Amino acid sequence: MPLLFEPVHGSAPDIVGRGIANPIAAILSGAMMLDWLGLDRAAEVIRTAVDDALASGAATPDLGGELTTREMAEVVIECLRASVEG
Repeated sequence: MPLLFEPVHGSAPDIVGRGIANPIAAILSGAMMLDWLGLDRAAEVIRTAVDDALASGAATPDLGGELTTREMAEVVIECLRASVEG
């Protein structure tokens, strides 16, 4: 039985290429996959990075912010790096 881990909001074709999609659901879907694979610590590190990014005030337009999809993903990546390296 194949499994699929994806955000439930779909592909949002109406905003393709505009850089306004929030990447957090996709990132957290990856954490859910890691949970399913038994990689609980890795999943928790990702969830913590997302929490830290949001706590820092980083946000895409749907959350009242001004960051693009890429910028938001980069903030999460930096928080991930900080938690792994720190």
